[in-house]
Amino acid sequence: MKKVFAIVLCLALVLSLGACAKKDDKVIKVGATPAPHAEILREVAKVLEKDGWTLEIKEFNDYVQPNNAVEDGDLDANYFQHQPYLDSFNAENKTHLVSIAQVHYEPFGVYGGTKDSFEALTDGDEIAIPNDTTNRARALLLLQDNGIITLKDGVGMDATALDIVSKKVNVTIREMEAAQLPKVLDSVALAVINGNYALGAGLNVSKDAIAYEGSDSLAAQTYGNVLVVKEGNEKTAKSEALKKALLSDTVRDFINSNYDGAVVPMF
Repeated sequence: MKKVFAIVLCLALVLSLGACAKKDDKVIKVGATPAPHAEILREVAKVLEKDGWTLEIKEFNDYVQPNNAVEDGDLDANYFQHQPYLDSFNAENKTHLVSIAQVHYEPFGVYGGTKDSFEALTDGDEIAIPNDTTNRARALLLLQDNGIITLKDGVGMDATALDIVSKKVNVTIREMEAAQLPKVLDSVALAVINGNYALGAGLNVSKDAIAYEGSDSLAAQTYGNVLVVKEGNEKTAKSEALKKALLSDTVRDFINSNYDGAVVPMF
């Protein structure tokens, strides 16, 4: 009798584990920064639910952990970055991450801190910019486009502060973690802020920025935010379902209706 009971118990356990595994197969885990990525993903979750998928969204406030989590297999995908940043991250960290869709573009903006215009800048003022490789260059190019600095010819997306050859005013370029930029507006003259962190701080690029990247700029063509998975997972059922939902008409309409030009769909 004990033997029969043990067999029945084992069978029940196997069936239970099988059911759990099957349930987990319909769960997609995605990392994202809060705004606008996690907000958009909450709309994506509604689309996926209709097809029997559950979307779990894990929010991050930095650009490193969500990539490491996908590389380590803790997440199925992430959605927060553009291709140049991804390429740079892979090269610097020996990771194996690939993009499977270009989703949206967020114009970089220059926001007023202790000064409210470029004309108000004086010698010694600080302008804060992101300190990661690709976003640093993007910020410097935007400052150059507005006549604040001049960069060496041809540096393009590889520009650093060392490539500044002249300044309209003798300002100091202060580099820091991108997530911290909105928090220092009270202590710097101006700050060049990534679109997602500006949104998270309640700033709207079309209403609050002194200047921002135009839709015809090199940045607009280069810095579309992408959906990222680990190499080898490009065609899994989870990746395909997530990509389809993210690029749906429902999500496009959501973006256009909620961000007033601060987030622009690219599909």
